[in-house]
Amino acid sequence: MGTFDRYAPFVQDFIYEHDWESLRGIQVAAAEAIFDTDDNVLLTASTASGKTEAAFFPILTLFDEDPPTSVGAVYIGPLKALINDQFLRLGDLCEEAHIPVWHWHGDVSASHKAKMLKHPSGILQITPESLEALLLHKHSAISRLFGDLRFVVIDEVHSLLRGDRGGQTICLIERLGRMAGVSPRRIGLSATIGDPDAVGAFLSAGTGRGWVVPRVEEPRRSWRLSMQHFYQTGPQAADALAAPGMPSLREQVEQPDGSVIETHERPLPPLAEKTDTAPKEADPGLGYIFEHTRDKKCLVFANSREDAEAVCMELRRYCEVRHEPDRFLIHHGNLSSSLRESAEDAMRDDERQLTCVTTATLELGIDIGRLERAFQIDAPFTVSAFLQRMGRTGRRGQPPEMWFVMREEQPEARALLPETIPWKLLQGIALVQLYQEEHWVEPPRLDRLPYSLLYHQTIATLASEGELSPAGLAQRVLNLTVFHRVTGDDFRVLLHHLLETDQIEQTESGGLIVGLAGERIANSFKFYAVFQENEEYTVRSDSTELGTVVQPPPPGEKIAIAGATWIVEEVDHKRHLVYATQVKGRVPAYFGECPGDIHTHVLERMRRVLSETRGYPYLMDNAAGRLVLARRAATAAQMVTNPLVNLGDDTWALFPWLGSYAFLALERLLKIKCARQLGLKGLDSSRPYFIQFRMQAGPQEFFSVVAREAMADFDPIELLYPGELPVFEKYDNLLPAELVRKGFAEGVLDVAGMRTRALEWAQLAGPAGLPGDAAALRPLSPDAIE
Repeated sequence: MGTFDRYAPFVQDFIYEHDWESLRGIQVAAAEAIFDTDDNVLLTASTASGKTEAAFFPILTLFDEDPPTSVGAVYIGPLKALINDQFLRLGDLCEEAHIPVWHWHGDVSASHKAKMLKHPSGILQITPESLEALLLHKHSAISRLFGDLRFVVIDEVHSLLRGDRGGQTICLIERLGRMAGVSPRRIGLSATIGDPDAVGAFLSAGTGRGWVVPRVEEPRRSWRLSMQHFYQTGPQAADALAAPGMPSLREQVEQPDGSVIETHERPLPPLAEKTDTAPKEADPGLGYIFEHTRDKKCLVFANSREDAEAVCMELRRYCEVRHEPDRFLIHHGNLSSSLRESAEDAMRDDERQLTCVTTATLELGIDIGRLERAFQIDAPFTVSAFLQRMGRTGRRGQPPEMWFVMREEQPEARALLPETIPWKLLQGIALVQLYQEEHWVEPPRLDRLPYSLLYHQTIATLASEGELSPAGLAQRVLNLTVFHRVTGDDFRVLLHHLLETDQIEQTESGGLIVGLAGERIANSFKFYAVFQENEEYTVRSDSTELGTVVQPPPPGEKIAIAGATWIVEEVDHKRHLVYATQVKGRVPAYFGECPGDIHTHVLERMRRVLSETRGYPYLMDNAAGRLVLARRAATAAQMVTNPLVNLGDDTWALFPWLGSYAFLALERLLKIKCARQLGLKGLDSSRPYFIQFRMQAGPQEFFSVVAREAMADFDPIELLYPGELPVFEKYDNLLPAELVRKGFAEGVLDVAGMRTRALEWAQLAGPAGLPGDAAALRPLSPDAIE
C-alpha cells in the first residue's frame, strides 16, 4: 500500500483540495517511520519542505483509526507566533475529522484554555514556558489531561539545543511522561541539524526507544546568492583595485551536490553615490539595501537588536530624504507583542511591498507572506542561521535568495595587520562554502553543565509535587537526561546552599519543601522561562554614569559604551551596577551562550579562504576586490602558515583559528599561566579572530611555553580569575559560587579544543623548544585529554 493510500480519508481530501501532484520525499519517509516503527523520529529537511505535514498526516491518521482518550499529541514550538501560525494550519486540516486542536501560551484566552482542561483531546500546541506553568499549577490534573498521550512533536528542534531552554524542554517532556504515566514517541523537526544521529540519540535518551532519522534525497535546488562589501567611508575596494581573474558577476556555478548558485547582474549604484538625494554621512551599505528593497517584500537580518534598531532608523531616514513613504518595519524580542504582531500582519499583506528589519525572531518558520529577498548585514555566526535566514525566501516554487552586505571602516594607512583583514567577509564566505562543499552544519552542544537549569528544575519539581525526601528529590531531578554530567556531590552542594539561603526548607520529618525565598521566585510568572530576560545594568566610572548594558562580562573583560572602551572592574548583580575604567584597545566579540558561538570549523575554513587563490561566484565587485587585498596582506605576512606574526618591535599578533570557547580558553591560559614566563603585556583580544600583545620572548619560546602549560595536568577551574563569578545564565546568581565557577570552567570553556591546537603548535617550538620528549605529546587525543 502506498503512503497516500495509508492516510485517513480526510487527509487525502486535504491533499486533493490543495492540488498537490505528489507527496514530497520527507513526507513518504516520515510516514514509513511513524507507521512502521515504534521509534522516535527526527525529520530533517530544507525549509518549506513540508515537515509539519510529514509528521501530522500519519499522526492524525492513527488518531482517526484509534482516537486518544486524552490529549493525544503535544506540539512544542519555540515561539508564540509560530504556534499561532501552526494552529491555523492544523485547524484547517483537523476540522473535518473532528480532531480538536488547542493552543496554549500567554496570549491565549482563559476561556479557550478552560475548554481544553474540561475536554482534553486531540492536539495541544504549547511553548516550553506554558508547559512548565501547566505542570506547576495543574499537577493533580496531569494524568487526566495526558493519560493517553502518544506523541510529542518538537518543532525547530535545533533552536532548542543551544542553551538552557532546550534542556528545559527535554526535562518537561520527561516530567510530563512521569506524572501522566505515559511514554510518548518524540518527533523532532528541523531544517538545520548538524549531527542528526547525535540529536536523535539525545531526544531518545531515557525513553527505551530507538530513533529513526529518515534519509531523503532532496531535489536539486538553485540559490540566488550575492555578497557585497562596503567601506563606510572613502573609495570602495573595487575602485582601488581591479580584481583580475575573478569570475564573471553573472556566472552560474554548479556545486558538487547538484545545487546551483546564481549571481546577479551588477547592481544599481548605492544611494550614497547619489549626492543630491543621499542623507548626510550616508552609509553606502545601507544605501545599497535601501535601493534593492524598493518594490520588493524583504527581510533584513541584523545580528543584534541594537543593530536592528540602528539600521531601521537609518533606512527610515532615507525615506524622509527621498520623500518616499516609510516602507520599513522592525521586529525583535524586546518589542512588545502587539508591535511584533502588527509587523507580522503587515508583512502578510501581499498588496504591500514592505521590508522588515529583524533579528533571529523571524528566522524560524512564521508565515509572513511571500518573501522575495533576504538581506544579511555582516555574517551570521553559524551555518545554521545562514540556512534558516536564506530559507525564509524562495517558497512557492521560487529559489531562495540572500544578499550579504558586509560593512567595515576603511583601514588606516598605518593600520596593523589584524585590522586590515575583513573578518566578517571571510566568515560569510566560510559559512557558505562549508555548506556547499560538505553540507556541514554546527553539531549541537550536548555536554554542558547546566547548573542554572538544575536550580530551576529542583524548585519546579518541589513546587509541583510538594514535599520530597532529599533522596526522592535527587532521584527525580538527577534522572532527567540533561543532568547526566551532574554528580551527586554537585547536587548536595546545591541543596545545602538552597537551605542556607531559604530557597528550600527542611520539615520536621526531614522532607524538603520550597522555602520563603524560593516561593517568591516560583510564584512569579517570570519563573516559567529559563532564558535570561534583558535586564539592564548601569555602567559607572567613578561618579560618572556612562549608560546601560545587558549581560555585562565578568571583571577583567572589556565593554564598549559612550564611544570608548572600558575594562570591567566589578559587577554588582544585586544592584545591577557595573564599575569600569577607561582603557585603550578594542572590545572582544560577545561570547555568550547563543549569538556569538562560532565553531572552530568555521574559523579553519576562514583560514583556507585566505590561502586559496580561487574566486567565489557570489562575490560582487567590491567583495571580490576586498578579498584580493586581504589575501595579499595575509600572504605577505605569512599569517596563514604562521599563527604568530610580528607586527614590529615587541608587538605580536596571534591567529589561533579557534572557535569562541576554545579561543576563550586559550586567551585565559595566556593571561593566567603564560604571561609571566613570556613577559606578555597589553593583551588585547578580538575574539575569536586574533589576540594582540607585547612580548619579551621569541616565537619558539612562546610556542614551547604555551604547549607545555596547555598540556599540563591542570584543573580547568584554574583558568578563572581569583574571585571571579561568571554569571551568565538566569539563575546563576542563586547558585553556590563553586558550581557557577565549575559550570563555566568545565561546561563553557573548550579546554580540549585549545589543547588540540597547542599540540599542533608544539611542533613549531623546534626540537629544543619543548622540555622532555615532544613526541610523547603526539598520541594524545581530545578524549585522552579530558
